[in-house]
Amino acid sequence: MTNEESRVKHLLSYSIIAAVALLSLSSCEHDEPGDSIKPVNERTVLVLNDNGEIYNLDGELVKTLPNCAGVTQIIVDGDDYFVSGVSDKDRVGYWKNGKWCTLHVDFIDDVDHWAFGIGKWDYYIFLLDYPYVLKNSGLFRLKDSEYFYPAHHGISVSEGECYVVGSELADPLNGGFDMLPILYTEHKGVYEKEELPMLDGTTNSECSAIFAYDRKHFLAGGYSGREPVIWHDRQIQALQRKYECDDDGQTFPLGIVEAIALCDGHIYAGGFEYYDREAEKQIATLWCDGVPQSLAIGPDKEDYFSSKVNEIEVYGNDVYVLTSEMYNGPDDSLISYSIVWLNGQMLKVFEGIRALSIAVL
Repeated sequence: MTNEESRVKHLLSYSIIAAVALLSLSSCEHDEPGDSIKPVNERTVLVLNDNGEIYNLDGELVKTLPNCAGVTQIIVDGDDYFVSGVSDKDRVGYWKNGKWCTLHVDFIDDVDHWAFGIGKWDYYIFLLDYPYVLKNSGLFRLKDSEYFYPAHHGISVSEGECYVVGSELADPLNGGFDMLPILYTEHKGVYEKEELPMLDGTTNSECSAIFAYDRKHFLAGGYSGREPVIWHDRQIQALQRKYECDDDGQTFPLGIVEAIALCDGHIYAGGFEYYDREAEKQIATLWCDGVPQSLAIGPDKEDYFSSKVNEIEVYGNDVYVLTSEMYNGPDDSLISYSIVWLNGQMLKVFEGIRALSIAVL
């Protein structure tokens, strides 16, 4: 494989993320009032896999979502949980507590439906169904989004303000592969875009995660050039990498932020970084206020392949992190594990489950 082919492969395989400059902050993940905080042993932790199956921390199957062709995210509001994805009945909607809820929307265009994430505020459900944002059955278009690629969990809502992130091709008409980090916000019924800043001297950047708080503020994460980055509102900051890789002449990133959250004034950004570029081995990394911590159980094992942070969920002052880890199996197969961490300590290992999203209630 040539350097250019390798670069293209990695650009297409990574989504973007969200982040922040390290300023004094006071909000926690849910800025709407909620129930009293439960002790750790009384909480319900739900893990969603890519087949629409929901498991608890005991490894028990709690629910298989009906008519599920794919899922992206699970969120919690009080004692209810909501899941975004796509129905095999070609309907637009979401699952509430495991039951499908159809949104009756008259689409202007005949488009394929796939919800890239879900948000909730009051009695409103927000879905990122590219190239639209749905607010209950209301339809709001992403303006000038022909070359836009939404982040996997590319939507976040705070006090009714909705933020959407992703990336778009910088020069699509001339076949270029550089990407730009994009933020969409709503103005008079239309979501207008703006390009987030990149690190000095870089021309390629993606935004892969978003976390809105206090209505008018957000954290976002991704990469710029070869570095993992976060944005606080519209200010960019590079994150320290724990592992230094030799210059291999490539241009794709050595670290990426793919999840982000805020709790008790601290910024938590999760993703991965390479610790062995030659072998293309990457390790799950959680940055707390810019300081990296590796979250993996087997990087020293011979059959270890890679790991990454999939999502961060804050409950009270506790931080839950969902990671995925892969190993080389027989006949070039890959063996998957999903791991839940609580405040940096391993809480549960799910063997053979490819979990995408986590919720705590």
